[in-house]
Amino acid sequence: MKKHQERILLVEDDPSLSRLIVEELEEGGWEVRAVDTAEKAVPLLEQWDPALVLSDLRLPGANGMSLLEEAQSMSLPPAFVILTAFGSIEQAVEALKAGADEFLTKPIDVDHLLLTVKRVLDNHRLRSEVQQFREVFSGDDFHGMVGESREMHRLYDEIRSVAVASGPVLVIGESGTGKELVARAIHEESERRDGPFLAVNCAGIPADLLESEFFGHTAGAFTGAVKRHEGIFSQSDGGTLLLDEIGEMPMNLQAKLLRVLQEGVIRPVGGESDISVDVRIVAATNRNLEELVADGGFREDLFYRMETFALNVPPLRDRGMDLEMLAARFMRRFSLQQGREVEGFSSEAMAALKRHPFPGNVRELQNAVERAVTFCHGDTIQVEHLPTRIRNYREDETSTHAGGVRTGLLEKLTEGQALPSLEELEGRYIRHVLEQVDGNKRQAASILGVSRQTLYRKLPS
Repeated sequence: MKKHQERILLVEDDPSLSRLIVEELEEGGWEVRAVDTAEKAVPLLEQWDPALVLSDLRLPGANGMSLLEEAQSMSLPPAFVILTAFGSIEQAVEALKAGADEFLTKPIDVDHLLLTVKRVLDNHRLRSEVQQFREVFSGDDFHGMVGESREMHRLYDEIRSVAVASGPVLVIGESGTGKELVARAIHEESERRDGPFLAVNCAGIPADLLESEFFGHTAGAFTGAVKRHEGIFSQSDGGTLLLDEIGEMPMNLQAKLLRVLQEGVIRPVGGESDISVDVRIVAATNRNLEELVADGGFREDLFYRMETFALNVPPLRDRGMDLEMLAARFMRRFSLQQGREVEGFSSEAMAALKRHPFPGNVRELQNAVERAVTFCHGDTIQVEHLPTRIRNYREDETSTHAGGVRTGLLEKLTEGQALPSLEELEGRYIRHVLEQVDGNKRQAASILGVSRQTLYRKLPS
């Protein structure tokens, strides 16, 4: 019999009934996994990604209603059918109001169960297709950010909250998480939305030009300054200025930035008087500024001034089903750009994407999908179209990624061996990325979310 695409998670503590339902559903062509408690089912909602949950209402420990509530909190909830021997109109209404698709009473009529499963899954598939259509074509996003996970909705709410304030904002997140999009969203949600928005990479400007670029200079201020130059702060007057990679800003410039935040004035290089500016500062970093402060690499007073409104951008691995949503969006975008008719991912390709930890986050996913669309000559992206590092990744490998310390390091820790330093781990990861892109430093810098200047500085000797 032809296999269905959908997976069904059965939660039933009666062993004989559980075996019967599993056998009937598998005979019907579905892939089934059975557990006997809600506590065992909860992690499978994300890890196994069932299309349908069949759950007994009364279970040892947490009941079926609590499992339903957990399922409904997901960004893409599975279909849900409640089974119970204690059926009543009140319970049926309660379950349906809470999001259940159907309510069946025991003893179970197998034929009725199979018909119900098919109907509920057909409806769920239709709703999913409509939602995917809206995601790809309606532009239903938050100022360019795509995601329906709880973590992203929390971030959206925080952006709206800080947008009405006037103080500086510190956006913290790993490379590739979309910190510039967050800064732009703050600008667009604020009263400054009609003013300029400028983004500057603090690591991308040569050190000897930083002060001039930020604050401007007068004619003749230094050799080569043949005319007056308006700096970035003046250009941003009345708007928002994003200082990306602020952890790379030299200490002498940090002092002058603090003065701008406190007094709202700048002095151009070679100038004799201050100039008032009205600029909202948003700073972004993937570094731990508290550690930089402790090491003497970042001013403590500037850090405390910046962290008043600190926003944490979640890494892709913590965003649940947002990965599928983003992958579909990128697939559609690059298909249109390249004039291709790619329609989706094979189950193996999507499984590989879900398995990969994406240390480069959304940017790495975008690059991976662009490559996959480029190499796909049919209508479905296959696993072989994905980058080598993604299709060959195994969850038990001992290499270190940005997402955390892998098995090999944990073994060293338990055996009392010396662990590598943070600098050594960073060097290993940079080498790993360079190997995966055949030494292409431009591509490696993009995946790592740093400028090429920063990459060269961090390259292991």
